[in-house]
Amino acid sequence: MTAADWSAVRLTAALATVTTVLLLLLGTPLAWRLARSRSVLKPLWASLVAMPLVLPPSVLGFYLLLLMGPHGPIGQLTEALGVGRLPFTFGGLVVASVIYSMPFVVQPLQQAFEAIPERTLEAAATLRAAPWDRFFTVALPLARPGLLTASVLGFAHTVGEFGVVLMIGGNIPGQTRVLSVAVFEHVEAVEFASAHRLAAGMVAFALVVLVMLYWVNRPRRDEPSQPR
Repeated sequence: MTAADWSAVRLTAALATVTTVLLLLLGTPLAWRLARSRSVLKPLWASLVAMPLVLPPSVLGFYLLLLMGPHGPIGQLTEALGVGRLPFTFGGLVVASVIYSMPFVVQPLQQAFEAIPERTLEAAATLRAAPWDRFFTVALPLARPGLLTASVLGFAHTVGEFGVVLMIGGNIPGQTRVLSVAVFEHVEAVEFASAHRLAAGMVAFALVVLVMLYWVNRPRRDEPSQPR
């Protein structure tokens, strides 16, 4: 592979790592809130989180581009804070990736939190465990499989993003040229051998991710009952 391709690999790994950390920090309390909420607005909030699953990436990227542009509210805020404009920067890719991959983290966590028996949390409350204590010492340990699934899915989905990152970041070597964009660029240039090397690596990565998820979430056989 060329130096530019290795740069795309490093940039993709950095983007996926930063995005996954931010998704866990933001998505975990959001998933807990959705799992515990009894509000009539819960379907609305859950639908907003899941919107990236059904929206075309180009549509989401277009509106993010408007919001983060010089005339958008986010763009004006970042300009006022001295951060500069986010489009066509690594920071813009991170913001877009967090929004686009949010449901892949929130939904597994929400399902894991909803599977926790209510009696378990009530028992912790009777022992005078505060809400935050119950969350960190009871809910999170019990939701560990969902946390692992969310982390893997968030990382893998960020690695495979194309439409959103192309709309927000373009194709700037060393700054926004991620793996998916590099494959597209090689295909456009009829460099099929280079495209194949990158694409085959992403296929192998996707297979490893899926095998890992199925292995972690495989049903456990019940242990044979002990004779009385």
